[in-house]
Amino acid sequence: MQSLKTGDWVTLERIRVYAWMLLVFWLIGILVVIFTANGGVDFLGRPLGTDFSNVWSAGRLVLDGHANAAYDIQIHHQVQQAAFKTPDIPYYGWHYPPFFLFIAAALAVLPYGWALAAWLAATYPLYLSVMRHISDVPYTALVAAAYPAVAVNIIHGQNGFLSAALLGAGLMLLDRKPIIAGLCIGLLAYKPQFGVLIPLVLAITGRWTVIMVAGLTVGALMAASTLVFGLDIWQAFFSSTEFTRKVVMEAGALSPDKVLSLFAALRMWGTPVNLAYVGHGLLAVGVVAAQIWLWRKPVAQSLQSAGLVVGALLVTPYALDYDLMIAGLGLAWFTMHGLKTGFLAWEKTALVFVWCLPLISRMAAILLTVPLGLIGLLVFFGLILRRAQNDLINGS
Repeated sequence: MQSLKTGDWVTLERIRVYAWMLLVFWLIGILVVIFTANGGVDFLGRPLGTDFSNVWSAGRLVLDGHANAAYDIQIHHQVQQAAFKTPDIPYYGWHYPPFFLFIAAALAVLPYGWALAAWLAATYPLYLSVMRHISDVPYTALVAAAYPAVAVNIIHGQNGFLSAALLGAGLMLLDRKPIIAGLCIGLLAYKPQFGVLIPLVLAITGRWTVIMVAGLTVGALMAASTLVFGLDIWQAFFSSTEFTRKVVMEAGALSPDKVLSLFAALRMWGTPVNLAYVGHGLLAVGVVAAQIWLWRKPVAQSLQSAGLVVGALLVTPYALDYDLMIAGLGLAWFTMHGLKTGFLAWEKTALVFVWCLPLISRMAAILLTVPLGLIGLLVFFGLILRRAQNDLINGS
């Protein structure tokens, strides 16, 4: 127990060995899935890269001149079924704003398998580069590569690498290069669920250049989308959000074991929808209040940035386990702060627990109905606030 409290068991050699073991495990597992697939469909009857099928299919509709149809469930699903030549392919919905259709169309120029490979190959190095800029300690690249959220993101063909890279770069450059920071944060608008907390923090800290550039970036993206796809694309998008809210989130079409939010946890336990929203709303208010305190105090920016990325995941009711790629940024910032100023009791052990969340959270929810992802994020957020308070008291 004492070793867990002090974190003495977390040695550099153990980190190196276990990171390599996990990395080899992920590689073998991914190769097995690829080479046992039949016609791009894995042994569970899902397309390789699962969620990426919605991106590629939306892109095909754009290239065929039917951009609006990406938001039509039946047509979009038909494209997915045709791509894999089977009517049994599960439906993977397109929930992104119209400007993400530009990326989808660019990828859909390639055959599906090559498009998936190109997407991951283009975004993965961006994530690794940002992590190396946050942390310069030994084995940073290895630990970042072996982080279990990486495997989850690859399996789902998701955008976690790009999201982590944009948010990480934006926060690192807030003061040094505010124009580039604003551009990065503006480009992150394809994940509008993370747009609640970030603008608030920018406003309360008076980073008006970042806000202005981010706003101009979003405006330019919206204008380009309207110019290319027409004004009706926005009606199609906003109409589709009703399906996302009522069917995907509230009715449970998206299994809550994949979701990190308090809303999903309450729904998993059978709480009525309205009460689940109230409970989640109360948590969100608390996180916002804590965020205001954190960013208005003379606290190390590494802790502030870690608090923001974790808080962004807690505030939205729609954060999935592949979004834990963003939590990896917080782990890097917190670890760097601890290495510079020393770690408090339980911090090292808790960081390892949070690092392992993508590996165990979904299984815990399925087998035990325990929202381990949410619990881990709350623990991490609490650690950040505790460390900030400790530093203020001790003048660190």
